[in-house]
Amino acid sequence: MSTTPTRVFAARLVGLPIFDPQGDQVGKVRDLVVTMRTEGTQPRVLGMVAEVFGRRRIFVPMTRVTNIDSGHVYTTGLLNMRRFEQRSTETLVIGQMLDRTVTIKDSGITGTVYDVAMEPARTRDWVLSRVAVREPAKGFRRRGQSHVVEWRDVTGLTRTDDRQGATHLVAALNEMRPADAASILHDLPPDRRTAVALALDDERLADVLEELPEDDQVEILKGLDSERAADVLEEMSPDDAADLVRDLPPETAEILLELMEPEEAEDVRRLMSYVENTAGAMMTSEPVILGPDATIADALAHVRNPDLTPALAALVYVCRPPLETPTGKLLGVAHIQRLLREPPSTLVAGALDDSMEWLRPEATIDEVAAHLATYNLVAAPVVDEDRRLIGAVTVDDLLDHMLPANWRERARERGAEQR
Repeated sequence: MSTTPTRVFAARLVGLPIFDPQGDQVGKVRDLVVTMRTEGTQPRVLGMVAEVFGRRRIFVPMTRVTNIDSGHVYTTGLLNMRRFEQRSTETLVIGQMLDRTVTIKDSGITGTVYDVAMEPARTRDWVLSRVAVREPAKGFRRRGQSHVVEWRDVTGLTRTDDRQGATHLVAALNEMRPADAASILHDLPPDRRTAVALALDDERLADVLEELPEDDQVEILKGLDSERAADVLEEMSPDDAADLVRDLPPETAEILLELMEPEEAEDVRRLMSYVENTAGAMMTSEPVILGPDATIADALAHVRNPDLTPALAALVYVCRPPLETPTGKLLGVAHIQRLLREPPSTLVAGALDDSMEWLRPEATIDEVAAHLATYNLVAAPVVDEDRRLIGAVTVDDLLDHMLPANWRERARERGAEQR
């Protein structure tokens, strides 16, 4: 590790790509695993938690790390693909150490940990050597004063902290994609997971919940008060919110639906009314909908919305008013590829594909799959008996319902067997 910096801060490692000797990316850094010793003794860094493709988390020993630079981590390439399981003697730096309350011995200053540095020891092991501590804000200052001190100069890191907050971990999660943040949250101990979920804002928590397994979703939602839980459900896409509410006890589900804004609750109730694994149950009620007087420039502006998935952005649905589901009569759909070939000032109604067959809400999952495959589509409209648009089914919705719940784990296990 001759080119590796002598000191590396943990928070800056999170998200860095991990490469094998051939230069192929094999995963991303998600956390550091350390073994705590006595107060004042530098903990030994055992390795990194890496997320490999398919969201599987594995353990990468520090003995397999050959180099760390400002933007990459390099390994020997010999990685055990078995899923990481934290032992009782191990501590996760990002997941469990950030936000602990500590005291600087010499000054008596008390603050929270917002980063930790590691460096190689004489034994060639890596150890945690420095602690970045932030004092509480005073007066009108937004942030308290920061201190970076030697590990031995602080107390409080080796004991469980009942007062541990989540400010700095939440800040790290807010910099990640929702799926990556969900992976971090999933691997936290239950009490820590609840504390972090409580500290996330409604919109961010909604984004992360959509990426979590059903059991985690239900556990986190039950940990929120009813008003907060209803607010978070409102921020979720209606189809994801409907799937989550279905997993709640009926009395809890009804309380939350009553607390939601009436229009939001109506969308969720409508989706819940359809038989499971039908087009109606899988669809989203918020595709891109425009009136016949909209221009292609209007359509392109709508599909540029970064919150849209690629599948939802692939089609624009042109309907008569009202333009919220259930809409007026569906006139046709416009494919994004066609829109890109037309002058922006022309009407989107002139670029419609009006020959496409529509899906009915009672269409089975097999019928939906056959429809998308037959017409080479990544999304398709769902209409009622009056040809009013009530939603759209996307290929990612279809896959979520067709694949087994643990399909990612099975795929990684097969990959591990082949190595």
